[in-house]
Amino acid sequence: MVEIAKQQSHHSHNQVFDLSLGVLPDQTDSKFFDDDGRLKRTGSVWTASAHIITAVIGSGVLSLAWATAQLGWIAGPIILLLFSFVTYYTSSLLSECYRSGDPVTGKRNYTYMDAVGSSLGGIQVKICGIVQYVNLFGVAIGYTIAASISMMAIKRSNCFHASGDKNPCQISSNPYMIIFGVTEVIFSQIPDFDQIWWLSIVAAVMSFTYSTIGLGLGIAQVAENGKFKGSLTGISIGLVTPAQKIWGSFQALGDIAFAYSYSMILIEIQDTIKSPPSESKTMKKATLISVAVTTLFYALCGCMGYAAFGDTAAGNLLTGFGFYNPYWLLDIANAAVVVHLVGAYQVYCQPLFAFVEKKASEAFLDSEFVTKEIKIPIPGFKPYNLNLFRLVWRTIFVIITTVISMILPFFNDVVGLLGALGFWPLTVYYPVEMYIAQNKIRKWSSRWVCLQILSFACLIVTVAAAAGSVAGVVLDLKTYKPFKTVY
Repeated sequence: MVEIAKQQSHHSHNQVFDLSLGVLPDQTDSKFFDDDGRLKRTGSVWTASAHIITAVIGSGVLSLAWATAQLGWIAGPIILLLFSFVTYYTSSLLSECYRSGDPVTGKRNYTYMDAVGSSLGGIQVKICGIVQYVNLFGVAIGYTIAASISMMAIKRSNCFHASGDKNPCQISSNPYMIIFGVTEVIFSQIPDFDQIWWLSIVAAVMSFTYSTIGLGLGIAQVAENGKFKGSLTGISIGLVTPAQKIWGSFQALGDIAFAYSYSMILIEIQDTIKSPPSESKTMKKATLISVAVTTLFYALCGCMGYAAFGDTAAGNLLTGFGFYNPYWLLDIANAAVVVHLVGAYQVYCQPLFAFVEKKASEAFLDSEFVTKEIKIPIPGFKPYNLNLFRLVWRTIFVIITTVISMILPFFNDVVGLLGALGFWPLTVYYPVEMYIAQNKIRKWSSRWVCLQILSFACLIVTVAAAAGSVAGVVLDLKTYKPFKTVY
């Protein structure tokens, strides 16, 4: 029996057809194939919402109590709602750019860069690619650090409990980063975005688990205090200097903005959705559901965390609860964070993997190492397609992110900086510019002016947040020793 792997130019959609009868499936047969000759997409509103929620409710939710503490009871919730609106609006604009021209029959753009290429073209594509992929790389490092902090929180809380609260239980973060890295090497071998839907759903359930526990503990703490802590204007001068108050507020703006940003993978998620109805309709529904759910969770977690701890709210709500009882509940929450981050890492890295593999298969068409798919039978499941290039490159990628996490364990401030630099171009500037280009909106018309004002306002927020993050990094560097992080 002859099997030929028909290599398609786009990333790892390697459809293997049995040619024993010499018959290829008809690529125009709409039962099996979409209008672009690819296998029928199967995604729905719910799988798209799960992907978005997995990407959005990252460990960012845990820093929102701290962000609310910087801003206070008035500005905190208002800014949260403002960013949820900006994210929903710009994501709706972006979802219309999935197809160029006609929203139902136009040419599909498979990635964010493709969409920028067909609407704006030229140097814009290169700039967009650099910002997008550097950002995804940064997220992978940030998630490795966040996961190791949660694993250590479990270990410390148990050790602390066992020693009767006497031993400070200082441990190194390196072994936990390595454990997370090994897990990601295994999951990175899932070939394609389409095939991680189950991981996204598990991860989305986990994010609800730890957010709910964080919320519950916040409510319990408020009940114990007998009052809501916090003030209308946030952390008071005296606890911090006026300059620290300003930098803290800027960083809080950044934290809230990035807690929402997922636009860099929106087009890739939209490419998994079946039609009819048109993909942009389904995507707008999924965006509305997921942004609404996310905002509700963010507002509850941020506000209850602030109400519980007031000005002393920690940067990470779960590890900041210290070693309170019930310690087993905090362990469950931290374990849920780790499981969620395993899934979120994949959701963010798949577009980056796909980009590199597509470029490699175009550059080395004749290389069996890059293009050959080896079928490995798995009893009870479909055979697994092993590709040697995918195995080697994805493993190297995970090793690099893990090593950088061990060298720069204060990377959360650096991720804040990367996030700041990525927020405006990817979440606001490109969606707005592509929408203007695609709908041929006239310069200086009222609509054009409104869109530009929105873009400029978000640029100012990004610059302020980047400045806050730089200030944080400068402070971290004063006490920094590589590979020597002990919590």
